[in-house]
Amino acid sequence: MRARRVTRLVALLLACAAPPVTAQRAAFVDRIVAVVNKEVITASELTERIGFAELQLRRQKIALPERALLERQMLERLILDKAQVQLAAETGLRVDELQLDRAVQRIAESNNVTLAEFRRRLEADGMRFDKFRADVRQQILQQRLREREVDERVQVSESEIDIFMEENKAAAGAQEYNAAHVLVRIPEQAGPERIAQARARAEKARADALAGGEFARIAASASDAGDALQGGALGWRSLARLPELFADALKTMKAGEVSAVLRSPAGFHVVKLIELRGAGIAAPVTQTRARHILIKTSEVVSEADARRRLAGLRERIVGGVDFAELARLNSQDGTAARGGELGWVHPGDTVPEFERAMHALKPGELSEPVRSPFGFHLIQVLERRTSDMSAERQRLQARQQLRERKSEEAYQEWLRQLRDRTYVELRLEER
Repeated sequence: MRARRVTRLVALLLACAAPPVTAQRAAFVDRIVAVVNKEVITASELTERIGFAELQLRRQKIALPERALLERQMLERLILDKAQVQLAAETGLRVDELQLDRAVQRIAESNNVTLAEFRRRLEADGMRFDKFRADVRQQILQQRLREREVDERVQVSESEIDIFMEENKAAAGAQEYNAAHVLVRIPEQAGPERIAQARARAEKARADALAGGEFARIAASASDAGDALQGGALGWRSLARLPELFADALKTMKAGEVSAVLRSPAGFHVVKLIELRGAGIAAPVTQTRARHILIKTSEVVSEADARRRLAGLRERIVGGVDFAELARLNSQDGTAARGGELGWVHPGDTVPEFERAMHALKPGELSEPVRSPFGFHLIQVLERRTSDMSAERQRLQARQQLRERKSEEAYQEWLRQLRDRTYVELRLEER
């Protein structure tokens, strides 16, 4: 439900335009390299994913790890991806064609080109457009699965917020940390030997970093985290926005230092502090006063039906019928009694799809039907203002930062549990 996650998704997909592999495939006899539940991963899939990874690393000027290490990393990534897509399908998550069209269009717009030009560039880089669309669909499914299985279950208590705000009072706005990390994941029921092997991998990654090895290359070779191909980069964050385990280590480190091997429920971690900077003074925020009408989809109400109903309501509003009255009669949201009023909305308060559509509107404008995880909305912006952050807003921001921290930790643990309960048969060595 966070715009940052969508941004990372777009960056990942754009980095994955692969070089042509047709010639390789022509001389390649395909075979099965892994079985994941009842589906297979083929050697050609693995070869293609490795090609994506190598191109991504080159574009970031990260030295390529050994082929065998990269092969193992990419196979594990494919296994986790397939397990997530299978779970999404089994539990009814879908991405329809219109949603997919809009996502691809947004990616093109984020690169300041038309869809036709974006498609031409992809194909010039050797990536089929239908394959790109399939990758986008999969990433959206995985994002929605995370939101449902992890993010929506994360709870933050008032006492946690009080403690968090007190602990971060002195540091608020003081410093930001540019860090990178390596994660060596441990299966949930791992025995002492498996744990020792994982710790040894983490210790080796740390030793290589201390010996002056390029940390991005070490992460690409050794890390099981989803950001391994970005060199394990976490980007600029305040301590409040980092996992507590990382924050505790980083606040005593200097730029260039590497942490000891850290242990979490997900596995072993090594963190490097790359740079440190002052965060500066918090800028005023732009708030939007808006209202909406929500129509939820269900087994009875299809997406087409929801769009059709909202299109009809939109025509009536444009024709002069009162928005608030139609919201009271039709909206399937708790705001219906208030005529759809959301009050003053801060950035990050709403899901990305809703926020994007809302920010594109001028005061007084009415949107077309907008899809979000909750259903379909008509949105109208009433006014905007810029204001300093109130005490109430500071608590809300603290809640969001705590949720982000706890969500990332919970997501890594959830991935480990999903991997543990997935039937996997490895056949990579059967050459």
